[in-house]
Amino acid sequence: MKHAPSGEVIMRQVPFLDLAALHATIQEELDAAWRKVMARSQFILGDEVAAFEDEFATYCEAQHCIGVGNGLDAITLILRALGIGPGDEVIVPSMTFIATWLAVSETGATPVPAEPTEGLFNIDPAAVEARVTARTRAILPVHLYGQPAAMEPLARVARRYGLALIEDAAQAHGARHRGRRVGSLGTAAAFSFYPGKNLGALGDGGAVVTSDAALADKIRRLRNYGSTRKYRHEDRGVNSRLDELQAAFLRVKLRHLDPWNAARKASAERYFAALAGRDLQLPRVDDAVDPVWHLFAVCSDRRDALRAHLAARGVDTVIHYPVPPHLQGAYRGLGWAEGSLPVAERLSREVLSLPMGPTLDTEQLAAVAGAIESFEQG
Repeated sequence: MKHAPSGEVIMRQVPFLDLAALHATIQEELDAAWRKVMARSQFILGDEVAAFEDEFATYCEAQHCIGVGNGLDAITLILRALGIGPGDEVIVPSMTFIATWLAVSETGATPVPAEPTEGLFNIDPAAVEARVTARTRAILPVHLYGQPAAMEPLARVARRYGLALIEDAAQAHGARHRGRRVGSLGTAAAFSFYPGKNLGALGDGGAVVTSDAALADKIRRLRNYGSTRKYRHEDRGVNSRLDELQAAFLRVKLRHLDPWNAARKASAERYFAALAGRDLQLPRVDDAVDPVWHLFAVCSDRRDALRAHLAARGVDTVIHYPVPPHLQGAYRGLGWAEGSLPVAERLSREVLSLPMGPTLDTEQLAAVAGAIESFEQG
């Protein structure tokens, strides 16, 4: 128990995401998974990875899954397998985690940012089309915060100009667009299994999902030193293989993903009801999609003061993302000066992610809403 500056008693801390509580609900299954791997002593590209790849491909309604080291590698390997490299351009969101841009840079290609649709966080198809040049090879939308991007109009742009359409699905495991799972909506999709994701490992991990058999075969080689047969190397590959132990944990968690996503959806609905009428911009959901609420991000022109107020009352929040990629030192050389991408820049000043996760309960959610109400009454 502690006291807020106003003197009110805070009975309970509200964590941003409580992984310990989540893992406690499946502890016996996780223990059985690691014991099985230890007993088998098959640690690299073994039966657990193969089984997870089959199960996750089926879950995503796609034909192939290739487990890799992390989500950044997943994007990079898709681009490499498509032959994208120096001299090429890939259109990316201006509002995203920097990994989306870094993957493009890793191939030697140039990331070209397009702004989000006003009121939504995802990339605007009209802004994408305005960025297409003779050097454009691919469009790389992010299903940001767990809400699928506008894939139908993006697919039309991709077809019109002969471009690959690559999903960055790192935050959207299980989300749907017009009834179809993300991972089945483009040329290929990249997933991250970073521990805080809706489907998170107990360490790093990632995967590529696609229904293109030739592309899948190429990525399988590239992730494993360019080889499908020991000491025979058809490509200049890398070492980026999903760990056998993480695959075993992911197989356990995949069985629980849908109910966990349903719990997130229920929390999102409670947020909408509790925060209606507040001085916040709440997330707007496109009619075509079924989000999985990786994050519940709101916008406030008093974001920093609101965050401090919530912290003082035991509510943990995160800013996704405080500095957009074009203003990071890593991309200073691309020439996107401050003010050149105003939507992303405004969002970076206003966006705030509230606590969200499968174990968030009604008491915790009420505490968040109450703290926001007391800030506005301030």
